[in-house]
Amino acid sequence: MSMALATRTDRRPSTARTVWGSTVGKKAVMAVSGLVMLLYLVVHMYGNLKIFFGPGTFDGYAHWLRTLGEPFFHYEWALWIIRTGLVAAVVAHGVCAYQLSRRDIRSRPVGYVHRRARSSYATRTMRWGGVILALFIVWHILDLTTGTVQRGFVPGHPYHNVVAAFHDWWNNVIYIAAMLALGLHIRHGFWSAAQTLGAGSATRDRVLKGTANVLALLLTAGFIAVPVGVMTGLVS
Repeated sequence: MSMALATRTDRRPSTARTVWGSTVGKKAVMAVSGLVMLLYLVVHMYGNLKIFFGPGTFDGYAHWLRTLGEPFFHYEWALWIIRTGLVAAVVAHGVCAYQLSRRDIRSRPVGYVHRRARSSYATRTMRWGGVILALFIVWHILDLTTGTVQRGFVPGHPYHNVVAAFHDWWNNVIYIAAMLALGLHIRHGFWSAAQTLGAGSATRDRVLKGTANVLALLLTAGFIAVPVGVMTGLVS
């Protein structure tokens, strides 16, 4: 009996549990999940810009997403696999961000007297930016996926639904504000992920920061182009 108890108590935690429990491991999970979401955003923005080619092109693209992988996959199976992976990345990213934030607060219960002057605005707002984006994701799904909060939503007609959504000025304000927060998040997050995964160095930092700035600018402008297109009549 004593030998059995000793074996149980001496058992070491698994590698996955050790990595997850460490600060470095959580930062690595945040970096990888963030890059997965960034890849999705690039593809999503590209798909969104098809709206400027008319309803046939945009609705056709939406239909293609649902038939992706047929006949090997059934209708919408590939789309749900993508959605599941994306949700897993978002949850992992959010949980790690929250836990790292709590650890940071516990490590310095008394706030700093002086803030670091060189920290950027994006760095200081990463936490609040993450909360804003999480809330926006929920709103965006209810608005353009399920149509729960959109009065003119018509299932199966994505072009119509996008145009109807951005005819409401307040929806434009919500969307544009969220995309500006996204740009700031990407600007700092991409460079931070590169540092965490060991890609950063004294010679590559300028390139990485430049890449982060370009990605943030392109994604922000690309996403904002859609509501601006509806507001200006380019998309109608």
